[in-house]
Amino acid sequence: MAISDKDFELLRDFIYNLCGMYFHSTKKYFLESRLTKRMEATGTKTAMDYYALLKSPRGGEELRFLLDEVTTNETYFFRCVPQLNAIETKFLPEIVEAKGKMGFRKLRIWSAASSSGEEAYTLSMMLLEKRATLLKDWIIEIVGTDINETVVAQAKEGIYNAYSVRNVPDLYKKKYFKEENGKFILSPEVKKFVTFNKLNLYDDTKMVFMKSFDFIFCANVLIYFDLAAKSKVVQHFYNNLQPYGYFFVGQSDSLHGVNDKFKTIHFPGGFGYKK
Repeated sequence: MAISDKDFELLRDFIYNLCGMYFHSTKKYFLESRLTKRMEATGTKTAMDYYALLKSPRGGEELRFLLDEVTTNETYFFRCVPQLNAIETKFLPEIVEAKGKMGFRKLRIWSAASSSGEEAYTLSMMLLEKRATLLKDWIIEIVGTDINETVVAQAKEGIYNAYSVRNVPDLYKKKYFKEENGKFILSPEVKKFVTFNKLNLYDDTKMVFMKSFDFIFCANVLIYFDLAAKSKVVQHFYNNLQPYGYFFVGQSDSLHGVNDKFKTIHFPGGFGYKK
């Protein structure tokens, strides 16, 4: 079903004002295909009918389905190995030392676009391996958030296919997963450190409560935002990071021209940002 340029812009701006995701006119085909799918599912005949549905009292539920359609959630365990190696060998020991001197033994990590949970659980497994040594007697809190309710539910479940676990080292796979009928079930030991919630990164009222994190990860999300939305969201990340904390984006993302408060840090095979 073709959607006129005028109606495309109306629906695109509606999505943008709600969550900061911006679909340039070059992405019209992508958004049009997703909108058409939802229009067919709801029985709305025109783009304006669908817009009226979104604005109606029952629009909240449909909006959830629409956001599930337009967000991309391709992820897997141990996705960015150079980044994980740098955290394990340099950044984590550095933060543990800094907090230890203050007598504060609590580590808080935020996976800000957690999708189905692989990133947050990867970090949980890594930290579990340090429980007897570097993180002995430490409290570990990992928070995963995503705007897509479907993947948040999948993350809470903690059951994965072979594709998701293809990069998991054998040691971790044997120790932290149970395989049943081609599915990989994550151990409760890994899950206990992680909580998942729905969160719109563009929602100022919710973002101000995401406080005091030592590490924040936001991979492959900023590419959906225009400059104004990026600046707003990244400023929240800056405010919610501890003074000595680290912020990591996807390798296709950059803060260049977005926020000049972060200091870029380089490590073998990648980069990150420090407050």
